[in-house]
Amino acid sequence: MNRGGFARDPRAENNPNKHAMGQKLDRKTAKSVLLRLGGYVFRYWPLFLSAIAFTLLSNQLALLGPEFSGNAIDAIAAEGGVQFDAVWYNVRWMLVCYLCSALLSYVLMVLMVYLSQKIVYTMRRQLFEKLNTLPVGFFDTHPTGDIISRISYDVDTVNSSLSHDLVQVMTSIYTVLGSLIFMWRISKPMILVFVITVPVSILVTRYRSKKVRPLFSLRSRKLGELNGFAEEMLSGCRTISAYGREETVCERFNARNTEAMDAYYRAEYHSAALGPSVNFINNLSISLITILGGILYMYTQSGAIAAGSVFFITLGGVSKFVQYSRKFAGPINEFANILHEFQSAFSAAERVFRVIDEAPEPPDAPDAVSLDTVQGRVEFDRVSFGYTPQKQILREVSVEATPGKTVAIVGPTGAGKTTIINLLMRFYDVDSGSIRIDGKEIASIKRADLRRAYTMVLQDTWLFGGTIFENIVYGKENATIEEVRAAARAARIDSYIEKLPNGYDTVLSDDGVNISKGQKQLITIARAMLSDAPMLILDEATSNVDSRTEIKIQEAMAELMQGRTCFVIAHRLSTIQNADLILVLQNGEITEQGSHGELMQKGGFYSTLYNSQFH
Repeated sequence: MNRGGFARDPRAENNPNKHAMGQKLDRKTAKSVLLRLGGYVFRYWPLFLSAIAFTLLSNQLALLGPEFSGNAIDAIAAEGGVQFDAVWYNVRWMLVCYLCSALLSYVLMVLMVYLSQKIVYTMRRQLFEKLNTLPVGFFDTHPTGDIISRISYDVDTVNSSLSHDLVQVMTSIYTVLGSLIFMWRISKPMILVFVITVPVSILVTRYRSKKVRPLFSLRSRKLGELNGFAEEMLSGCRTISAYGREETVCERFNARNTEAMDAYYRAEYHSAALGPSVNFINNLSISLITILGGILYMYTQSGAIAAGSVFFITLGGVSKFVQYSRKFAGPINEFANILHEFQSAFSAAERVFRVIDEAPEPPDAPDAVSLDTVQGRVEFDRVSFGYTPQKQILREVSVEATPGKTVAIVGPTGAGKTTIINLLMRFYDVDSGSIRIDGKEIASIKRADLRRAYTMVLQDTWLFGGTIFENIVYGKENATIEEVRAAARAARIDSYIEKLPNGYDTVLSDDGVNISKGQKQLITIARAMLSDAPMLILDEATSNVDSRTEIKIQEAMAELMQGRTCFVIAHRLSTIQNADLILVLQNGEITEQGSHGELMQKGGFYSTLYNSQFH
């Protein structure tokens, strides 16, 4: 996401977050993530409290079912014969409990889905709002695909955990505690089986979770890298086809796809072993309980254990205890199964919070001034700048642009032309020196006012999904249709638009892919023409149109540039012959400056470059 089409920041290679994205999610970080997710949950506390109430009611009714079931068995096995009234009474209430529990569980799930959607909406909104407050440097150092992965995949992973796993955890806690109470009432000796099996389950779960936690962090990072590569390659599909590099690109994609698949497999493989391990322990405990219960019941029937003894148990009691033991062991097993989902959700949430916690663009100075009336005098005073401390891009650059004049910047690739535009817009701040507008240091001007003072037409056009009218009025949202038509006429795009079936109401797909590059460029030029900003930045604005259209656009540009201070970056020198001042930038320094005629007479780099293009 190279916002505005500006040069990628070389600091991308030294990005401190580059490796942090795949760091192990340690206990401290997991605790922090859990607390922050809890904050989102408690933001909607009425819904959450309602969910807890439904959880308690549903599970309490489910816990009463085995009680009635066991009583029915005792009524069937009574010494005096089957007590049918007692049997049907208990069976009836058992069915009522289970049906009501199922209904409440359904309501609970719907409620939790609604709650999770509220939370995810808030999280995604905060994430996108934060992205719009971050400096351009952030997007220069983070692949677009990775950012999109956080907005979509990572947030959806959190949503899945909140809507399903959180319900399961709340249910499990109540079920385990409730079952333990009921089992304690039925037979205290039989509970001793869990004294052995439960600690073993906890130890196994804890051991496996430590192994699994970093694997889910790695899985999220690899998926982000895969998305970033796919987005980059798809955006350049025409170039790939033109150079016949499809096979190479597929191989590189397959390599990243393999890494993502391996990371996914390792995370799932190691987490998958947790469920069966705990399930084996639970099944073993239930078998031991059944055997022990059968032995105690046999001794009870033989009279070896008297009524009232702590070892006394009925057939219905054995049945109830086995059912409660399954309810007790089931949540522990389920918790083991969903633990890896929590690991994945925590890793995803941590990636989302990492963006939300990014430092936004520094605020304006407390004494920052507004830029109400702009004459357009721009001064560079001994400006030096580098994206990294090790490499300077601009060195002691000094230049003055007078109001209403056009300054063109030419030079080889990497000379620092686009960097000057980045500094003008204050996407980055200078390392030394100063930039002034009408005598005011730009660091003392409110950023919003500074950027509104410019209109930009870039080589990399940007159109959004919407009508042509909406795309043009993006530069002046209260513009009328007459103003839009006038701007389109000035940009030489009006005849094309009016020939479309829906005219200015024609809907463009994302980034205008259903029209040609030249037409996209003309629409962005019409957008600029509609703006009333006093200064103009043109970055290869006519690079995507044919020579005949270029001549017409230059005429329109001359009208657009009247009375505005203009900065033009151009490789096609035919577009800047009439510029008031041409700056030749080489290795971050201004080596030549003057008008076209003056520079041609000097016979320096500019004249050599010009002659190479036209002779």
